[in-house]
Amino acid sequence: MPAEERGEVCFRGWCVTKGYFDDPEKTAEALDADGWFRTGDVGVIGRDGYLRLVGRIKDMIRVGGENVAAADVEAILLKHDAVKQAVAVGMADARLVEVVAVFCELKTGKQTTEQEIVDYCRQHLASFKVPRRVTFVNDWPMTGAGKIQRYVLKEMLTEAAVI
Repeated sequence: MPAEERGEVCFRGWCVTKGYFDDPEKTAEALDADGWFRTGDVGVIGRDGYLRLVGRIKDMIRVGGENVAAADVEAILLKHDAVKQAVAVGMADARLVEVVAVFCELKTGKQTTEQEIVDYCRQHLASFKVPRRVTFVNDWPMTGAGKIQRYVLKEMLTEAAVI
């Protein structure tokens, strides 16, 4: 990839596994024919030659034909005066396949509305990256390692659509 362009981080060498034990399907997903290991990480090689990890492929939201990095939307939201924490996920859409939905935790003593968050994003993001739904939360679904469980947030969106 050219400098400053996003792509999947892959590597190969003597230290790379030969595959998953008794699981040729997972091995084929993780290793290509030339032995490159696909990490699932999205990275950018800067003009300085250093690799920066900027997200996970699974955290990409496919809006129509465009890829939206959840981290890009989250970075903008974290600049909002009232937002303490933000997580962007894909929400099913009949026309575009997915659209951006965000979950926000507000800073203590701060208030804002869904419309204010959307308007803020319109000022700072391309239109296809603007969230179509904003949900305010105080408690996050967490893993034992302390990471936010994005799949649980996506399930919450699906459950809300059914109700």
